[in-house]
Amino acid sequence: MDKILYLECYSGISGDMTVGALLDLGANQQKLIETLKSLPVDGYQLEMKRCKKCGIDSFSFDVILEQDDNEKHQNEQKHHHEQEHKHEFEHHHKHQISHHMHRNLYDINKILDTISNERVKQLAKKIFEIVARAEAKAHNLPLEDVHFHEVGAIDSIVDIVSVAFCICDLGIHEVVVSKLYEGQGHVTCQHGILPVPVPATMNIISEYRLPLFISDNQGEMVTPTGAAIAAALSTKDSLPEDMIIKAVGIGSGKKEFEQANILRAMILEHKLIAEDKRSDRLADAVWMLETNIDDCSGEALSFTMEKLFQIGAKDVFFTPIFMKKCRPAYLFSVICDEENIEECEEIIFANTTTIGIRRGKLERSMLKREIQTVDTKFGMATVKVCQGLQGKRYYPEYDSVKALSMENETDYQSVYYEVLECANKN
Repeated sequence: MDKILYLECYSGISGDMTVGALLDLGANQQKLIETLKSLPVDGYQLEMKRCKKCGIDSFSFDVILEQDDNEKHQNEQKHHHEQEHKHEFEHHHKHQISHHMHRNLYDINKILDTISNERVKQLAKKIFEIVARAEAKAHNLPLEDVHFHEVGAIDSIVDIVSVAFCICDLGIHEVVVSKLYEGQGHVTCQHGILPVPVPATMNIISEYRLPLFISDNQGEMVTPTGAAIAAALSTKDSLPEDMIIKAVGIGSGKKEFEQANILRAMILEHKLIAEDKRSDRLADAVWMLETNIDDCSGEALSFTMEKLFQIGAKDVFFTPIFMKKCRPAYLFSVICDEENIEECEEIIFANTTTIGIRRGKLERSMLKREIQTVDTKFGMATVKVCQGLQGKRYYPEYDSVKALSMENETDYQSVYYEVLECANKN
């Protein structure tokens, strides 16, 4: 099993808290700034600094919006509200990218399309779509009619793109999110006074079945963006046993509660991933699920494969075999972690004709590996880097090469070898 990110949401979760925690874990701050500067969005400044919450050292990430004198005067009369909770919805549509305007999901996606890293782009889009869908349900509007006020849009774009960048920069692919602790009472926003959790947050928690605990704190602890981040990132319901902590990052919240208003993020590693006698190798245990299928269409098998990869299966493959009476068939094999067995089996039973699945535990040896990004003449690409006794090996990621080939209207091989050459130079 590779490293796992664990988000400990006992003081809630918001966009800025998540970014702060991931930067504290070691995400590249300068590259994040460069990524944000490349977006066609202005009217804000970033403030990143260390601070203390209940005496605990933490990292604060704040989006400071630029205002004219009248806006400054008006806002000085108001209490500073939670950063991400500034959505305002309109029924008219404007396809512009400027400072004083309303943006819908189409406009947001046009901005996100300028991100060169494909994984960052798709993750940011996923988070934004979860928020927009929840707001559409809360206001009984079609998805295309949900509009974000320019203030909330800028804030959300920066926070969400920052989260997506940091996740990719840290090479995170597996995420466990703890129970979400929420406050109670009411909160004031663009639409008036709303109950906590606000409708959009509640819709996300309900749709994605996120565990929720209502604390005694008065006020909002889980913002819509925070809930969307939890829903989009979560790949596992619980942590495997015997984990060791490799790194800890703490993001600071903007509110004051009795307990520290922080989001703690941890990079964990399964205890079974131990050093082999050879320093270039790791060892762990995985599970193999197998079933023989001779009466299922190729389309159904392909769909099942996609569903299994989506929920975190490590590998899925088919082997042509002959069963009794020489019937041609497939051996359907899935490699997964122990905590994914039940969900993988449910998908196989639901989407294929099989009525039985074999399972077995396997031990495996792996070369040490990590995911890196490299800058090429075609754009940013992701590369898997493996460490062997003969040195490092570089494997350009297929999805990244494919995306750059499509964007640049260039053949696959040219992009692949350009990425490989740039990776070796680094």
